Amino acid sequence: MTYAVEAIGLTKYYGSFLAVDHIGFQVKKGEIFGFLGPNGAGKTTTIRMLTGVSTPTDGTASIMDYDIVKQSVEAKALMGIVPDVSNVYDELSAWDNLVFTGNLYGVPKRRLEDKAEALLKRFDLYDRRSEKVRGFSRGMKRKVCIAMALVNDSEILFLDEPTSGLDVESVREIRQMVRALNEEGLTVFLTTHNLEEANQMCDRIAIMNRGKIAAIDTPERLRQIMHNVQSVEVSFKEAPMNLPEELQQMGAVSSVEKHGDKYRIFTNEPPLVLKEVWDYAEKHGLVPISINTLGPSLEDVFVKLTGREMEEELIRGGRATAQNMSRGEMR
Repeated sequence: MTYAVEAIGLTKYYGSFLAVDHIGFQVKKGEIFGFLGPNGAGKTTTIRMLTGVSTPTDGTASIMDYDIVKQSVEAKALMGIVPDVSNVYDELSAWDNLVFTGNLYGVPKRRLEDKAEALLKRFDLYDRRSEKVRGFSRGMKRKVCIAMALVNDSEILFLDEPTSGLDVESVREIRQMVRALNEEGLTVFLTTHNLEEANQMCDRIAIMNRGKIAAIDTPERLRQIMHNVQSVEVSFKEAPMNLPEELQQMGAVSSVEKHGDKYRIFTNEPPLVLKEVWDYAEKHGLVPISINTLGPSLEDVFVKLTGREMEEELIRGGRATAQNMSRGEMR
């Protein structure tokens, strides 16, 4: 079987430091494959090897059966890459950015012009094709980046944090665009810190931690492996200050977390906790606004497998992105 991406025993050392530890996985043709992990897990190092930027210390990586080291020209011709930091040239127009990229890939002139026109029309940029990208919004620049990555008729698209820093409308547009491209057969390799984005868009997700693949599966199956992380979420019209401590004293409660005006009560026995919450509310004259039972979230899975909160990763990732990109460091 030909896979869009296949890694076998992929390994990378930086001196004596083992950044990627003999990992193996396959990405099927036509799927959206999510790649998650804490900063320092080895995600960027892995992608650099998959895209031919960095040579593996050991193991192999292939794109559509083309070895990325031994057949790099053929492999790279099949891929488009959208980095998390914009790679558009601000002094060039949207049209010239696409033409420049197409020339790098050796796309014939007539075909390139047709492709650039089609992509700019598809991304609602054709009417502004002659304007310098410098004046574009962040969302428009991201569209130009994606169009540049597709100008060579890519069969697999590597997307690194495609919606990071964008407004809500732009995020929605980019996600719809990626889904539409995928429905037409494009394979998407998506790196993201946004767990909800991964949950909504990905057919399968790989979670990487400390240089190894901690898990690979569909979002739903990953949640199912966390059957012991169930919870009851409750919100009261008026809640006493000591409510978290009071809830913690209930039977079968493992922990309590406050999220805004809601309290999430973790337990292995939701029915028992539901009854105790109702009894507590009646006893103290509290008026529940909402009460729900929740299964484990993808974030719960992430924390369980990596031992690190995603919010912390977002903060660290924001600080480190520029440094990592300029120094070529792994994360």
